[in-house]
Amino acid sequence: MINCVEKIKMRENKDQLSVSAPSPLRSPEASGGVRIKICGMKFPENILEVGALLPDFMGFIFWEKSSRYFDGEMPKLPKSIKKVGVFVDESFEMIIAKIEKYNLDCIQLHGNESVEFCQKLKQIPIEIIKVFFIKDTFDFTILKEFESFCDYFLFDTIGELPGGNGTAFNWNLLKKYPSKKPFFLSGGIGIEEVKLLKEMNLPLFAVDVNSKFETKPGLKNIELLKSFQSQIGILNLKK
Repeated sequence: MINCVEKIKMRENKDQLSVSAPSPLRSPEASGGVRIKICGMKFPENILEVGALLPDFMGFIFWEKSSRYFDGEMPKLPKSIKKVGVFVDESFEMIIAKIEKYNLDCIQLHGNESVEFCQKLKQIPIEIIKVFFIKDTFDFTILKEFESFCDYFLFDTIGELPGGNGTAFNWNLLKKYPSKKPFFLSGGIGIEEVKLLKEMNLPLFAVDVNSKFETKPGLKNIELLKSFQSQIGILNLKK
């Protein structure tokens, strides 16, 4: 397994880790602002259709219990799109294997992974998104120990499943966000929520969309995404 780690370290994919090109999913005015992650991709043709929209991040779920579990051939995507592997309390060895197989740019830890586990993963030249679950309250002090070993945080709603539940938590809690670490907002984000996000003016780095843009688990509705594209630019973003 050490050889796999070394192989990943030697990947010459710095161009994939560079700043994304302006995306059709953002207006020119917002191109320096909120990023978009489309998660739960599963079907090759649909992956290519969504890829043509050039989201900043595209998520592939490697949790076998998920209805959006990905285990197929990944089509070639534009280099500006960062491929994110989503893992739930997975072993270090399995994460390494998926990074190598799919040439992932980011890993999203969507379970109860420890600080020590994140630290171990930082030996790999890959971006780490650590997920935290919220409903009505959240202790932001727990973020502090993760800051040195994660590139981003992601806040999702507590639900029956670790993600993809289509429900939102109390976003007002994020007005008290104390960290300088960029964060993603996930959980129940659809077209209807754009106006609310504008009104709240949260310090977002990115929004993570999934179930509200599907015709079935893993299959994204391109027309809905295009409609989202036309509205996301109204966000009053400062990034």
